[in-house]
Formats: sequence, structure tokens, C-alpha cells
Amino acid sequence: MTGSASQNRLGILLALIANSVWGCAALYWIQTKPVPPLDVLAHRGVWTLPAVLIVLLAFGRFRSTLLLLKDWHTLKFTALAAFLISINWGVFLFAVTNGRATEASLGYFMLPILTAMAGVLVFREQPTRPQQVAMALAVLAVAVQLVAVGTLPIVSLTLSISFATYSVIRKYIQADAIQGLFMESLFLMPVGALWLLLHDGGGLFEYGLRTDLFLLGAGALTAVPLLTHVASARILSMSTVGLFSYLGPSLQLVVAQTILAESITPATLLSFLIVWCGLAFILFDNVRARRRTKKNRT
Repeated sequence: MTGSASQNRLGILLALIANSVWGCAALYWIQTKPVPPLDVLAHRGVWTLPAVLIVLLAFGRFRSTLLLLKDWHTLKFTALAAFLISINWGVFLFAVTNGRATEASLGYFMLPILTAMAGVLVFREQPTRPQQVAMALAVLAVAVQLVAVGTLPIVSLTLSISFATYSVIRKYIQADAIQGLFMESLFLMPVGALWLLLHDGGGLFEYGLRTDLFLLGAGALTAVPLLTHVASARILSMSTVGLFSYLGPSLQLVVAQTILAESITPATLLSFLIVWCGLAFILFDNVRARRRTKKNRT
């Protein structure tokens, strides 16, 4: 439901904040580069929990979230979701600190297409013709990388597949985004804390105050864009929220090519162009579906 014009403006602002933070996150994580990626991942797992806990307490959602933890079905799927999101976070951290942020961007551009594939494979959804074309183009983009480079785009595929699978698992959990993140953090925090304990604090108090602050702020960087995204989704139509989701990987690509000064091979550029064509089919299909819905209502 769209709401008033002022609500729309607020929703757009919140969506811009969420996707801009996600798109520029590489600039944040690159500041932790002296610290090994696995140590940074452990810090993110540890400090996300208190950040999300503060939000739950502020909005009076803590008690209702605890009730969800009594369900074995919820715990089982939450543990799997936590595992998948930790893979996604870890690979992204590795990519941006090892000159492969461009590959990460390609992975997130592929995400909407792979999510559609997951819907077909897991939920037996019937893909539309434009979705079928987009899926075929995604396979072609991977094939281009395989032929040109001789290897699969592992970073891109791992990021997109892990998050698409994570999205599927989250459908089995009866919790909103912030509740889900809190419950996932309950699984990640002890693992992260144990890792830091075994690795002398994971770089904390080792590389200076500036690096320490970036490590401690990992939880806030995780929570803020998620909260603003959820808030925007409650105000804006889902098609509008979907359009904003392309801002994140677009900014990632710009950051990788300009500020991080990464190079891009002709094969990778061709893969981007192919994926963008696939996204154009997805967008066309979404717009057409929205128009049909409006016609049916009138």
C-alpha cells in the first residue's frame, strides 16, 4: 500500500539509504583489510547480536521474538539460514579485500534471476516466458566466464546462490527480517566469539583505534540497512522496492571500478551485459504483471 505523498517520499528515502549502504559497504570493509576476512566475519557475527537486540528492545519486540525460539521447526531452519548468511558475508568480505568486488557485484546482479530459479525448483512456481529467457541468459553469462577464463565465477555464483538459498529458507521461518536476523545472530555469536577467543581477539586492539572502531561497528552496518529496507517495504509497493534493489549492485560496480580501481576483463563485461539483458526481461515482466493487477481491480 502506497500511502500519502509524504509517506512515499519517506519510503523512497529509506530505500535509498538501505541500498546505498549495501552498495557502498565495500568501502567500509576495506578499512578492516589488515584483519583477516575470517576474523572480520567473526566480529560481524558477534557485534550484530547486540545491535539487533537494541532495536528489538526499542520497539518492544524482544518478548515476541523469544516465543519464536521455542519452536523446534523455527530453530532448525534458523540455524541453516545462519550458516548460509555467514557464507554470503564471508565470501563478500573476501572479495572486497582481495580486489574482487566487481565479481561480487556481478553475483548480486544475478541474484534476482537465481531467486526466480529457486522459486521454480523449490516451490514449483511456473516461470513466465520473460523469466525463462532471463534464466537462460544467466546460464549463458556463467558459460562466457567458463569459456573465457577457464573457471567458473566462483565468487559471483557463491554470493548469488547462497543468498537465493537463504531467501528460500527464510520462507519457512515465521519471523520478520529483524526478528530473523536476531535469531540467526544467536547462532552466529557463540561461533564468532569462540573464533575470536582462539585467535587472540581477531585483530581487536592490534591494528589501532581506527580499525577497532570499524570492527565494532560491523553490527550497526548490518542492522541499519536491513531496518531501513524493511521500513521502506512497508510503505512502498513491492515493484518499487524491487527496482531499488538494483541500486546496491550498481553502486558496488561503480565503487569497484572507480574508488577501488579494479580492472574488468572483456569476458566479465560481456557477462555483465548478458545479465543486465536478463534483468531487463525480469523488469518487463514485473511491470506487465503490475499493469494486469491494476486492470483487474478497475
